[in-house]
Amino acid sequence: MSIALSPLLCAALLAAPQPVEEPTDEPAADGAAERVAAELDVFWAEASRTVRDGDFDGYAALYHPDGVFVSDVRGTVAPIGEQLAKWKPGFEETKAGQTVADVEFRFTQRLHSPTTAHETGLFRYVSHAPGEVGEPAYVRFEALTVRGPDGWRWVMERQLSVTTEQAWEAAAE
Repeated sequence: MSIALSPLLCAALLAAPQPVEEPTDEPAADGAAERVAAELDVFWAEASRTVRDGDFDGYAALYHPDGVFVSDVRGTVAPIGEQLAKWKPGFEETKAGQTVADVEFRFTQRLHSPTTAHETGLFRYVSHAPGEVGEPAYVRFEALTVRGPDGWRWVMERQLSVTTEQAWEAAAE
C-alpha cells in the first residue's frame, strides 16, 4: 500500500529546517534520558517477575487497555485483552507450581522520550514442568510503551520472528 502526499505537503516537509545533532557519549545535562531508561528497565524487570511468579493480574496491568498484540510469526493481530486470555492458563499453571516459566529481554535499539518509547530486541522465554529443563524460545520483538499517570504501559507488542540462541548472545554485546 502506498500513501500519496500532496506536492505542497512534500515541499513543506522537505523545506523545513531539520536540526542536526551530533551523536555524543555525554549524558544529558539534566539526566532525563537516564531516568527514562531506568524506568523502562524497571518496567521490563516487572514483566519478567510477573511471568516467573505467574502473576497474571500484574502482567495484564503492564498493558494499556487499548493495547495491541501483533504476531508476524502467526500472521495475526488482536486486542491485547484477547491475547491475554489465551496466555492466562499458563500464568495460572505457573502460579500453582505446575509449570516453571521465565522471560528475559535484551534490546538492540531503544528510542524514548519522557512519555513514549519504542524498543526493539529479543526475548528468551522458557516454560517447563518443575524439575525438568525446558527448551527456550528466542523471539525478535518490538514494543511501544507510553507513560501515563500510573507509569509505563505497553501499547503494542509485536513478535517479529523466531530467532536463535546465537542472535540472543549477540544482543548481549
